[in-house]
Amino acid sequence: MSEAWLNAALKLAKGTVQASAELSKLSPGIARTTALSASPSKVVSALEQFHECVRYLNTRRSKGAVIDIKNEEDVQDVIFLMLRPWIADLIPENPTDRVASRFVIEDFLSKELNTVVEAKFIRDKKHGRTITKELHDDIETYRNHPNCSELIFFIYDPNWLIPDSVALRRQIQVERDYGGKRLSVYCVIKP
Repeated sequence: MSEAWLNAALKLAKGTVQASAELSKLSPGIARTTALSASPSKVVSALEQFHECVRYLNTRRSKGAVIDIKNEEDVQDVIFLMLRPWIADLIPENPTDRVASRFVIEDFLSKELNTVVEAKFIRDKKHGRTITKELHDDIETYRNHPNCSELIFFIYDPNWLIPDSVALRRQIQVERDYGGKRLSVYCVIKP
């Protein structure tokens, strides 16, 4: 992703949040509408459009790729730009949360939605085969997180290295109950 494009997009996202704050001062119900209309299912629907957003930006101009996704950090940047304008309390990579005697660094957290979004980038064949274990480890960690009752995994697999993505989604995407604490897990896999 070009640095100039990323800076411009971050300014736009920040401006959207600031405009929302200004609107809320003028008319308290208006600016909160976007935050209140967000839900984990709408976040999943937005993430389903990941490829279309990247494709649009990369084919709009003849200059070449605007967004060149090479690693997990690039995936996180695109997700932040997609979600931040309408989820005002979306916090990227918060390393201060401590769960079960260890620090947890969630990719994105919305306390208002009680939702964590975890981005994954499938690097190679071995990672494609072992991603299930990584997801289950994350689920075990987030089941104790005080601000997570909805966990959304976004997995970017550009080279189709996950052997059976349908089975993976079926295994991961279920509602769990841990002694009365509900945890709904969603799984979006995009090539």
